[in-house]
Amino acid sequence: MSRTVHPIEAESYRILRSRIGLDHLDRWSRAVTERVIHASADLGYADDLSIDAEAVRRAADALADGAPVVADVGMVASGITARRCVCRVADPEAARLAERTGKTRSAAAVRLALEEVGPGAVWVVGCAPTALEELLAVDPGELAPVLVIGLPVGFVGAAESKAALRASGLPQVSNVSEKGGSAVAAAALNALLYRDEPA
Repeated sequence: MSRTVHPIEAESYRILRSRIGLDHLDRWSRAVTERVIHASADLGYADDLSIDAEAVRRAADALADGAPVVADVGMVASGITARRCVCRVADPEAARLAERTGKTRSAAAVRLALEEVGPGAVWVVGCAPTALEELLAVDPGELAPVLVIGLPVGFVGAAESKAALRASGLPQVSNVSEKGGSAVAAAALNALLYRDEPA
């Protein structure tokens, strides 16, 4: 997607690049890292992110070809500005499934979204560790994700769920620490949709 970059965004990137050098990264890893830092004003993400470089390259191409995107919560979906996302967390069926199974609504929404999109999607988790845990419980052959962006935030289960994602062998973007959140998860996905980086 080509877009017009606002002068404030261009200046933000100029400042970011004056403070940290990421030229050692490949194109897409750099794009993801810079956009996450841009969204959070947190330079620590440069050392905290774990990016499967080949997977993000493939995901950028798959997104350009129309691969579906699934978000764990509405805030993540709202932050993804260039693509409609599947997000079932507010679906009454997710609430009913959560009540029947004892899962969180976010975890139940993962199951509903998988039924809708099938294999070959890009999954973006920025809020709920339980959504990421549920995703990891799916048979990898059934899930067959193009990419899992796992950046949930929190003191309970967030770092552990991201470690499990990295250990799973799935194509992924994650981070090591407890930080994360909807804004950075959406930013990581947007980096793969915005094919023209800010000047």
